Amino acid sequence: MTNAKTVGSIEAGGTKFILAVQDIESGKVIATDRIPTTSRDETFTACVDFFKKNPVDALGIATFGPVDINPDSRTYGYILDTPKPGWSGANFKGFFEKELDIPVYITTDVNGSCYGEYVARGADNTKTYLYVTIGTGVGGGIIQEGKFIGRNYHPEMGHMMVVKAEGDDYEGGCPFHGACVEGMAAGPSLKARTGIPGEDLPRDHKVFSFLQYYVAQMLYNAYMTTRPDVMIVGGSVLNEDDLVQVRKYFDDLNNNYVATPALDELIVRPAVANNGSATLGDFELAKKLLK
Repeated sequence: MTNAKTVGSIEAGGTKFILAVQDIESGKVIATDRIPTTSRDETFTACVDFFKKNPVDALGIATFGPVDINPDSRTYGYILDTPKPGWSGANFKGFFEKELDIPVYITTDVNGSCYGEYVARGADNTKTYLYVTIGTGVGGGIIQEGKFIGRNYHPEMGHMMVVKAEGDDYEGGCPFHGACVEGMAAGPSLKARTGIPGEDLPRDHKVFSFLQYYVAQMLYNAYMTTRPDVMIVGGSVLNEDDLVQVRKYFDDLNNNYVATPALDELIVRPAVANNGSATLGDFELAKKLLK
C-alpha cells in the first residue's frame, strides 16, 4: 500500500447505515456510527459528515440492492429499481467518490458479508464460500477462488421460488414475486402471518418452521448449483437452534442424492461476531483499491 492509514466501511441497510473506520496498521476500529436509513439525501449527507470528521483513504460499501456492480455499465455503482421509496437510481459510488475524493469499492450487502466471512475463515482460495442473510430481506453471495460469483450482475438468491410448506397459507410479501424465498422467509413475513413482530413471537411458534423450510430450500438449490464448502446463515431472523431444523430439512431434500460434509459444518452461523461480517469485508475490499 502507499502511505494510506485508514479505510472506511458503509454497511447500507434498509433500516440503518453502519459506518466504521479502521486503522490499517493496527487493524483496530477507531470510529463507528449508526444512522437511520431515511431519505437518500439526508442519509448520504450524514455519512459524508461522519467521514469528513473521520477521514479515510478508501471506502468499501456493502449496500442493499439491487445495485449495478458491472464496471463497464454506465450505471455502475447505482441502486437499480428497488421497492425502497426514493432510492432507485441513487449514484452510491459516484456520490462518495466525489464528496470524499477517495476511491470507493461497492458491492451488495451480502457480498460484503461473504467477503468478511471469507477473510475470517482463512481466505482459502481452494474453497467456495456462500453467505446468506435472513433479515428484512433475503439475499446471498458466493466467493469462489477468492472472487465473487457474478461479475456483471450479483446473485438474487432471495428471489428463488419455493414450494410452500404444508399448512402455510401466506401468499408471500414480495411485491415482485409473492411467494419467493424473501416473500416467504424475510422478517416481515412473521408479522404479516401472525400480526405479531418476529422478535415478540415465541421461538416454538409453528411459523418459524415455515421459515426454516424455505431457507433450507434456498440453501439446497444453491448447494446443488455451486457446491460450496461452507454455507453461512446470517441475519437476525434465524438463530443457531433454527439451523438444527434447517439442516434436517436440507437433508430431507437431498434424500442421500449427493455426498455432503457433516451438515453442522456445512450450514453454520457467521464466524464474525455481532453481525460484523460486512464491515470486515468492506475494510478488506477498500484495501484492494490502495494496492
